[in-house]
Amino acid sequence: MRHPARPVRPALAGLLLAAALVLTGCGANDGSGGGSASDAKADVHSAAGEAAGSAGAKDSGSGTGRTTPDLTVSRIIRTASLTVQVKDVPKALDAARTTAEDAGGYVGEETTTRDSAGHERTRVVLRVPTGKYDEVLNDLQGAGKLIDRTAKAQDVTDQVVDVDSRVRSQRASVARIRELMDRAAKLSDVVTLEGELSSREADLESLLAQQASLKDRTSMATITLSLARTPAEAAAKDDSPGFVDAVSGGWHVFVTMLRWIALALGAALPFAALAAVLALLWWRLARRRRATGQPGSET
Repeated sequence: MRHPARPVRPALAGLLLAAALVLTGCGANDGSGGGSASDAKADVHSAAGEAAGSAGAKDSGSGTGRTTPDLTVSRIIRTASLTVQVKDVPKALDAARTTAEDAGGYVGEETTTRDSAGHERTRVVLRVPTGKYDEVLNDLQGAGKLIDRTAKAQDVTDQVVDVDSRVRSQRASVARIRELMDRAAKLSDVVTLEGELSSREADLESLLAQQASLKDRTSMATITLSLARTPAEAAAKDDSPGFVDAVSGGWHVFVTMLRWIALALGAALPFAALAAVLALLWWRLARRRRATGQPGSET
């Protein structure tokens, strides 16, 4: 390959030579040299690595601490689950919505069901800022009788720092591939670099999705609230019986006893009637025998 005759600076000449080698290696076939394709692919990867390294050097050498991750700030995912018994489920649900919205949150999901007795049971998922997490949690569990409470905290600080660093490196890599595409002169070189660019952009989009998910889960806490109606008879069962309860219970026992006596008499009535008829017949026969046997005894 011949170079232009006009003088150029050594640094620019070296850069153009490296780009030419990369583009030539990407478009070469098996007959043009056995190691040129693999060398070009290595040049593409090394170029991305150099871009990432230079970006990292700028970040670390700036001295301002602007892009250096702050390891002192903890990234924590907070979740909680509450089960509360209330007298009025719709009213308690409206109050829970208001509490979440006043704290700067929102309702993520809501499900309402009814049992066989017609009692409502509601399950609602609330998203609230982590700074208001404890305050909202206390307000919700104070709405009625707390049955169950579960709270979890997951520290994902290392994961957040790792994803942020990979995003910066991947952005630098994508920028380097685009720079090489701008310098490409052959169609085959452009096609090869476009494939590499698509792959790296897909990796970058995946990392950005992870970054957004971590940001959402660490900035907004999740509270799952289950509301159930308080049984109306629960308080009456706990109270000790009074005079009215004793009178009512005695009357119930008396009526029950009369009912059983009436049932017993009804069941024995046919047999009692038959026994009365037999007793009457026996009495008549005995009387007749005495009447006929009395004269015989006088003679």
